[in-house]
Amino acid sequence: MRLATEPRIRAGDSLDRQVFEGIRRRAVLEGCKWDPQVGDVSTLAEFPLFLSRRSWDELATLAERLTSEALAAEGEVLHRPDLLNGLGLPRRIRAALRGDGPPSPAAARAMRFDFHPTTDGWRISEVNSDVPGGFTESSFFTELIAANVGGARPAAVPITPWADAIARAAGQGGRVGLLSAPGFMEDHQIVAYLAEQLRARGCETHITNPRQLTWRNGEAHLAAAWYEGRLDAVVRFYQGEWLASLSPAHWTGLFRGGRTPIANPGAAVIPESKRFPLVWEHLRTPMPTWRSLLPESRDPRDAPWSSDDGWLVKSAMSNTGDTVSMRASMSAREWRHVFWSVTLCPWAWIAQRRFESRPIDTPRGAMHACLGVYTIDGVAAGAYARLSQKPVIDYEAVDCALLVEPGE
Repeated sequence: MRLATEPRIRAGDSLDRQVFEGIRRRAVLEGCKWDPQVGDVSTLAEFPLFLSRRSWDELATLAERLTSEALAAEGEVLHRPDLLNGLGLPRRIRAALRGDGPPSPAAARAMRFDFHPTTDGWRISEVNSDVPGGFTESSFFTELIAANVGGARPAAVPITPWADAIARAAGQGGRVGLLSAPGFMEDHQIVAYLAEQLRARGCETHITNPRQLTWRNGEAHLAAAWYEGRLDAVVRFYQGEWLASLSPAHWTGLFRGGRTPIANPGAAVIPESKRFPLVWEHLRTPMPTWRSLLPESRDPRDAPWSSDDGWLVKSAMSNTGDTVSMRASMSAREWRHVFWSVTLCPWAWIAQRRFESRPIDTPRGAMHACLGVYTIDGVAAGAYARLSQKPVIDYEAVDCALLVEPGE
């Protein structure tokens, strides 16, 4: 089921400097892109990436199949609580997933599948099914770039169907609580941008955090200085595993027994775990698309990751590539730290075969690309493109507008 065609992706020319500075300024002031650089390096690319219409259609189809399989497998795991032990989730999160009552309903299900052009065609490295980021860059910034590039357009604008689905769940004039973690700029800018979109759709929005949530008869209530009362929907842009450090009274309704619709509900942590492939053999759900696109994944105790550079390791709840570890690209000291972390807690890590990322020629030189294809409630909804001078796409990656070339 892997793509039969070669990934048809290329970088465009750099925009005029003054034009791009205007775009960058608007992205910061109007699009809530508050972190446009890391150190002295701009994290907004001054040039677009172009994808052929055929390649986009194939990626969209694959992302929708991956979503369908992930949700079916997630549903099975929820009815097989013994399988939760293999996912590397915190104990309190496993307890919440096993709790009483039905799974809490979804206001919307947003996922982002990270596709990479490789020497062996398209491959995926993971799914961000818990709190997928990149909405400001893949929506507002990408639209600004597209307006200055003739012919090509964004495949879709993912913020639109996401906000539409949440607004429908909340109802006309609905009160929406948007949860994010204090101190995390990317999370704050996404919830601020989403709040603007929801207000434009007639919703009343409250940006808050889980500590200010209470639950009464399964309904979420906000207890804050500026508002106390029931919420009609909750946006959980607060990573599932981080909830384990808070009092369960604030957040178990996000997992089970809640009646307030959640985007995304707590069950989304199941496919988010990088150890998700380890439970497939115990399920009735076939996973043909996942098996064809995700590199072989094993428990670290069953893979030669410490001696074979054809393998990498990453933690079960790795985010933004922060724990992706390859011996060949690390110092001896860094590798020793990873080696002992994995050796002492193998249940919290996954070993994965490496693929060979195919770099793309860009105005900044050869760079490796990652296209994060979104699905909103199972339907492909655009992509978040990032570029890096190294094969690992992490927090230093450059955000780039992805445009689809006119139909062939």
